[in-house]
Amino acid sequence: MDITDRPRRLRRDGIRGMVSETDVCPEDLIAPVFVDATADERVEIESMPGHERVPVDESVARVEEVLETGVESVVLFGIPESKDERGTRAWADDGVVQEATRRVKRETDAYVITDVCLCEYTSHGHCGILEDHAQSAARLTVENDETLDLLGKIAVSHAEAGADMVAPSGMMDGTVGAIREALDDEGFSDVPIMSYAAKYESAFYGPFRDAADGAPAFGDRRHYQMDPANRREALREVALDVEQGADVLMVKPALPYLDVVSDIREEFDHPVAAYNVSGEYAMLHAAAEKGWLDLESVALESLVSIKRAGADLILTYFAEDVAERL
Repeated sequence: MDITDRPRRLRRDGIRGMVSETDVCPEDLIAPVFVDATADERVEIESMPGHERVPVDESVARVEEVLETGVESVVLFGIPESKDERGTRAWADDGVVQEATRRVKRETDAYVITDVCLCEYTSHGHCGILEDHAQSAARLTVENDETLDLLGKIAVSHAEAGADMVAPSGMMDGTVGAIREALDDEGFSDVPIMSYAAKYESAFYGPFRDAADGAPAFGDRRHYQMDPANRREALREVALDVEQGADVLMVKPALPYLDVVSDIREEFDHPVAAYNVSGEYAMLHAAAEKGWLDLESVALESLVSIKRAGADLILTYFAEDVAERL
């Protein structure tokens, strides 16, 4: 048998790495950090092994731990000292993310991205102001345009604290335009926006909601987050954010939506980010604890798949572990 095309020739040691098409580097990764204004010491997040809520006084030390692995960027999520229906602690000058950002920027070289949303700060756990405050899922409606004003205030407060980039995640229509206008009006035209441009109403968010204390008190988020069945709609959502001034385009979650990551990479010239979410992290840990999978191998393979699909940046709870291995 005459076989002239033998791909296995390039799979030998020595050449295999040279012809590898996709690389994941520590610089590609963003590590989430949870800062808790109600905590006096670090609190383990049971559903996300290896991760903790840290008090504000520990925020710098926590970020320094991330930097030691080679990861250069963090995203800060805050658990406030109190909540109300409007989430007013989200834009307070002495708020948890604002204070942590000031400390981290003053004492480290980390690139700091901040989460701009209301769900961790509202007493009802939704990502905006409720039109009807009756505790009824059937009557749940988030006031889109009134919420935009608050998101602009949050973004400005983060920029004033020193945030390098803001990341709105609430999926309100017009979010990017409202934040871009608010930032520009206050002299922060150089602060980029990483938009959660295609964020799905996913079952993979459970551990994060435990970590950030951001689960809805009633109802769900299907009226503002995307239907998992919809692929074409993602391109429409992303196009709107591009028109409004988004600098980086995020897909969330990552692994169940690699087709969407690929579509956005093909359609737009902007940097594409993907959020390897808490549920993706937790299920691999659970399988590894059972002895069914090798955690290091599947973690890296997952991130390679996300990068191969077209993501330039990956927000992942595996960031530190994988970076150290790389």
